[in-house]
Amino acid sequence: MPPVEKPYAESCDQNRDPILAVLAPLLRPRRRLLEIGSGTGQHAVYCAAALPHLTWQCSDRAEQLPGIRLWIAEAGLSNLPPPLELDVLKPWPAECFEAIFSANTAHIMGLDAVEAMFAGVGTHLEPGGLFALYGPFSRDGRHTSPSNARFDAWLRDQDPAMGVRDQRQLEQFAAAHGLQCVAEHAMPVNNFTLVWERN
Repeated sequence: MPPVEKPYAESCDQNRDPILAVLAPLLRPRRRLLEIGSGTGQHAVYCAAALPHLTWQCSDRAEQLPGIRLWIAEAGLSNLPPPLELDVLKPWPAECFEAIFSANTAHIMGLDAVEAMFAGVGTHLEPGGLFALYGPFSRDGRHTSPSNARFDAWLRDQDPAMGVRDQRQLEQFAAAHGLQCVAEHAMPVNNFTLVWERN
């Protein structure tokens, strides 16, 4: 079996500081966070280093875990445990968390998986816990920028199940699983970080 190469996404380096600026004050009183769809693991390493009081628990589907493990091993941070295997459409690990974060996942999941993600968050987020979701979103069926419209068209060409998700649709999923939107942060490159609290 060939050796695993450490994955790298340039976009993670580009958006990590704006994301951390939003997350840091929200996470100051929290102690355990689950990241859904950690991807390369870059956000986890960067944020865990900046937030040493917080245990940052990575998770992703099985095929992503070897690359995440390489980033974690290289970082050597005590608050960055081994990643969990998590497919939102399958049974979740039993733990509950004070915060859950996910970046650039909703538009590459099918809509059934997006709804399953909110269902899982509603179950595994402690009362009063926060769920922060970063990415591009439309509003009332309208894209917030021409670039997001082009990105949505490109995604749907790759796979009709993918696409930029509408914020109102996400609000419906959230409300069905005991989550109330408490903040919306405009981010660079026409993205947003949406934050829900579990009732």
